[in-house]
Amino acid sequence: MKYKRVLLKLSGEALMGTQNYGIDSKRLKEYANEIKDVVEQGLQLAIVIGGGNIFRGVSGAAAGMDRVQADHMGMLATVINALALQSALENEGIYTRCMSAIEMNKIAEPFIRRRAIRHLEKGRVVIFAGGTGNPYFTTDTAATLRAIEIDADAILKGTRVDGIYTADPEKDATATRFESLSFKEVYEKGLNVMDMTAFTLSQENNLPIIVFDMNKPGNLKKVILGENVGTIVTN
Repeated sequence: MKYKRVLLKLSGEALMGTQNYGIDSKRLKEYANEIKDVVEQGLQLAIVIGGGNIFRGVSGAAAGMDRVQADHMGMLATVINALALQSALENEGIYTRCMSAIEMNKIAEPFIRRRAIRHLEKGRVVIFAGGTGNPYFTTDTAATLRAIEIDADAILKGTRVDGIYTADPEKDATATRFESLSFKEVYEKGLNVMDMTAFTLSQENNLPIIVFDMNKPGNLKKVILGENVGTIVTN
C-alpha cells in the first residue's frame, strides 16, 4: 500500500443514494464493503462524514435561524450519520469506534487524540463525529484538523466526481480532469476542492488531498494502492 494511515472524508449527501434526503441502506452497505476491503489490507482508517443529508447549518441560517444554533444542529446530524456508518461497518465484521467532538457519553467516546491513534493502531476504524465541536467550521475543516492530529498520510475526499476538473463536469461537457495539482495551482485557477480554511490548513501542514469517485466500486482500494485514480493535490 502507498499509504499506512489516511482520513476518508465523506459528504452527508453521499449517504442519500438515489433518495432526496436521509440515509440509503444500500449505499451504506456498499461503502462498508469498500472500507472493509482496505482495512483488511492493513490500512489504518479514520472517517469524517458530513450531515447535509439531514441538516445543513448554512441553509438553516439562510432561512432565518440563528447561525450558531443551526450549526449545532448540523453537528448533531453528523453524529446520526456516524452511528449509521458504524452500524453498517460492524455488520461487515469491522471493529469501530465513534468519537464525538460534542460530549455525549451514552453513544460515543469523547475525542482524545492519543486514544484515537491507539484505536487506529489496533486496527479499528475510527469515525469522528460532531465536526470540530464549534460553529462556523465545516466538516471539511474538521476532517483536515483530525487528519493532522492523527498524523494521517493523506486526506481522501470521496465524492461523486472522479477528481478535480477545469469546470463542473456535470454542467460542462468540455471540462477536463487534472491528474495532479499543487496547492498554488488550485488557488490560481480558483478551483473548488475544499473550503478555504480546510485547504489552507492542509497546505500549511503539507497534507496531500486526493479527490476521487467513492461511488465507483474498487476506487478506494485503487487510491490506497497508489493507482492513478482521481486528482491529488500536494505541495
